[in-house]
Amino acid sequence: MVLLTSRVSVEMVQKTAAIGASVMVSVSAPTALAVKMADKANITLAAIARSDGFEVFAHPDRILPGGAIHVVA
Repeated sequence: MVLLTSRVSVEMVQKTAAIGASVMVSVSAPTALAVKMADKANITLAAIARSDGFEVFAHPDRILPGGAIHVVA
């Protein structure tokens, strides 16, 4: 898992894929290209993470239900 405090860029997704991590979480929003790249790289991308929940932008199947999440289509 990779945790970011910055905006999720395509470069950060590429680095995550390079190390073989399957999940990325960020407190900031991802770029549209980063979402597409995460989807292609089979990386679960969760962002806008706050104490009350987060949004999942790619591959939500790795996230267990029960928390305050929002799946972005």
